[in-house]
Amino acid sequence: MPEQAIDLVIEARWIVPVEPDGVVLDHHAVAIDGGRIVDLGPQSEIAARFSPRRLKRLPRHVLIPGLVNLHTHAAMTLLRGLADDLPLMAWLQDHIWPAEARHVSAQFVFDGTALACAEMLRGGITCFNDMYFHPQAAADAALAAGIRAAIGLITFCFPSNYAADPDDYLAKGLAARERSLDKPLLSFCLAPHAPYTVDDQSFAKVLTLAEQIDLPIHLHLHETTQEIDDSLQRFGVRPIERIRRLGLLSPALIAIHTVHLDAGEIELLARHGCSVAHCPSSNLKLASGIAPVADLVAKGVNVGLGTDGAASNNRLDLLQEMRLAALLAKARSGRADAVDAHQVLRMATLGGARALGLDGVVGSIRLGKEADLCAVRLDDLALFPCYDPVSHLVYSVGREHVSDVWVAGRIRVENGQLIENNEAGLIKTALLWQNKIRP
Repeated sequence: MPEQAIDLVIEARWIVPVEPDGVVLDHHAVAIDGGRIVDLGPQSEIAARFSPRRLKRLPRHVLIPGLVNLHTHAAMTLLRGLADDLPLMAWLQDHIWPAEARHVSAQFVFDGTALACAEMLRGGITCFNDMYFHPQAAADAALAAGIRAAIGLITFCFPSNYAADPDDYLAKGLAARERSLDKPLLSFCLAPHAPYTVDDQSFAKVLTLAEQIDLPIHLHLHETTQEIDDSLQRFGVRPIERIRRLGLLSPALIAIHTVHLDAGEIELLARHGCSVAHCPSSNLKLASGIAPVADLVAKGVNVGLGTDGAASNNRLDLLQEMRLAALLAKARSGRADAVDAHQVLRMATLGGARALGLDGVVGSIRLGKEADLCAVRLDDLALFPCYDPVSHLVYSVGREHVSDVWVAGRIRVENGQLIENNEAGLIKTALLWQNKIRP
């Protein structure tokens, strides 16, 4: 007779734990209690050991850790498709920033983030790293959706309708963090926007805070050649060298994009233990370029995957980013064996968790970790035959194949349907914002 009563057992045709590397488990099961993974083993052994209050059978599915979206601007989902097919700075200066100046408010951020959370959960994303205005509203929306979130405390050197100056941005962000310290699904990052929007004095304040309260620093870096040219003209050095001199290169740094790197800069990121958030779709759509991911991985840099915002992607779809990341790494390096499927899955899970300092909590299917899990069905006509489920995850499946998603052991998507989310209400709200933004 089973000895221990627990909350949930999930049996799956395949389980890919991510740790250890390269492992695919056949006909295994995960035992979950109190939101945490308490065992992982063959289905017969788990059945003999536990008496679950709920048993979920996934006979043609692969179970993986929940995906970690290492960089996004969730509320910008309400700006999806607003000004497509433009270079980055023209897109920002002529369209996005003016629209934000007119419309961004706490309600805008809550509504846009709620829409983004629903989209991400349906695509298997259980944790996202955000950077936007009104972080309290983003935190509230994430909590309402039941998704894990790292909320960025954004900093600019220009005023907005959210804050007047860098000190005001930081003060408001820290206040939002203080109000949410008791929320286990929330963590926080300091989020100075970019070297071209943040001055040296503000970077120094961000660094001091990061060291005092042990937070990651989430920063756009080397996204475009224009960014680098402007830095050379203004500061006499490339942006990475500038932030190195300011002391920001460290294991706390999450460098977003890093499209344009020379060999010495890759060495710098590796030597200082920095992480990179690779956003392939956004980099392609804005014609920023292709990041040297194979070179970063070869030097031991921790790489995670991000979608960027829906305004520059236009999807919050990490499965698509996995496929693009693998293909672009091969094309740029000229090696078909560069960045294989297991490596890309690790980027989308444990790589992102590690960058956020959450690798002891999520990112792999290991005993003691929280049960952030994603089930992908492989019973679609377009997915037969299946010789390697990890290859299928990276090169074949789409987010429409995500069947079930759990965050801290709680079901958030079941049989492809959102739990506790009013899809019709989200769509209605999005249409109301569309009418305001572009009547």
